[in-house]
Amino acid sequence: MMESAAALRELWTLGGGDPAALERISLTGADPVLPTDFRIGTAASAVIGASALAAAEIWRARTGRAQSVSVDLRAAVAAFRSERYLRATEQKDLHRRDPLFGFYQAGDGRWIQIHSNMPHHHDGAVKLLGCQSTREFVAAAVATWKAGDLEDAFAAAGLPTGMVRSRAEWHGHPQGAAVAGLPLLEIVKIGEAPPEPAGNGPRALSGLRVLDLTRVIAGPVCGRTLASFGAEVLVVSSSHLPNMPGLVIDTGFGKLSASLDLRQAADAEKLHGLLREADVFCQSYRPGALARLGLGPEEVARRRPGIVYVTLSAFGHAGPWRERRGFEIIQSVSGMAQEQGTAAGANGPQHLPAQVVDHGTGYLASFGAQMALARRAREGGSYLVRVSLAQTGRWVDALGRAADGRSTHDLSLDDVQDLIADMASPFGPLRHVVPAARFSETPAFWSRPPVPLGTHAPAWAA
Repeated sequence: MMESAAALRELWTLGGGDPAALERISLTGADPVLPTDFRIGTAASAVIGASALAAAEIWRARTGRAQSVSVDLRAAVAAFRSERYLRATEQKDLHRRDPLFGFYQAGDGRWIQIHSNMPHHHDGAVKLLGCQSTREFVAAAVATWKAGDLEDAFAAAGLPTGMVRSRAEWHGHPQGAAVAGLPLLEIVKIGEAPPEPAGNGPRALSGLRVLDLTRVIAGPVCGRTLASFGAEVLVVSSSHLPNMPGLVIDTGFGKLSASLDLRQAADAEKLHGLLREADVFCQSYRPGALARLGLGPEEVARRRPGIVYVTLSAFGHAGPWRERRGFEIIQSVSGMAQEQGTAAGANGPQHLPAQVVDHGTGYLASFGAQMALARRAREGGSYLVRVSLAQTGRWVDALGRAADGRSTHDLSLDDVQDLIADMASPFGPLRHVVPAARFSETPAFWSRPPVPLGTHAPAWAA
């Protein structure tokens, strides 16, 4: 508990929060609750707590009414593993991972992770390796390469992969050094605008509109979190962009979902119309990608003075890897996977028992967005909020290791039944993890079920 409180205090200070607000939040529980030495529960409690406290402070500034917030570590860990606990009886292959996904040993004895859960990543890996699409053939092909050379070849082809490094190797790597030079979270004023109230209505973030141009986990968790506090969140996807069906459901709670092809002038203009009425613009494209479509931070701020522009990337906006794709490979390149495998006595690297980097970055983004909204309400301005998977990974690593080591028990679905709720949806009946934060006055919940991408018109709710 003390570790979580210290981590929360660090985050709150970094976001520019009033220290007095920390008296209104309580964190309970302690690591370990998962089979890992990494302080996943500490990280989860701190970032979920920071985001929830930010919502409560927006509510207090608007209404004059303070409320208390609490986060239990076990509930926070369940939220960080929400995709594992999701159940949808009518959806086949909900938790399916591509059979090629995982770790392989290269010819020089080093390990490398291939990320192939997207169809084009699967096809690209097979094409680059020049082999048949089975794990055995991929393993044989990888064994003909040096791991570092293969990592670079995948990157040159625009495909995500990562050579497994030690913590020391990552700290000595040019990208690791670049990440070390960045703060965990940045909130930068990028334009002038008059002050605007942070929402209106019965919930903490009622009346606030969030345009969500993100996919997979980190970015969508940001929007899902803001929706749980009452914000209106509109996902904008496109039919040509691949997605993972289980994650579309898991991160879609509370959101509207529209489809626009930003390469088409008419659809781009529709997005600009949505943007003019948005408070938050959240995107997880690689650095510079949206700028080429006229949607970089400064241009968006000119189109909509007062916008809070949230950007999530894999490796941050500095360093030689700033435009590389990330996903779960952050654990591999940064030393986490190697340490997890060694601690488990495994013959090779292992992933941590939660996608702590992705979920952590999502909650950090929601925290930064709200702190920027609060600042906009006080003094006006347009703001850029920057986070990355690699920066979050470095922060999690710096939290240290659980004093009592690793739990011998994993947190099963049976262990979190009190944190599970039922909801009807277009996907059929769902069982899902509820929001981890508890509020004394404005409870966190999702007012809409997840829907198939593109279900709604590209318009804000009436």
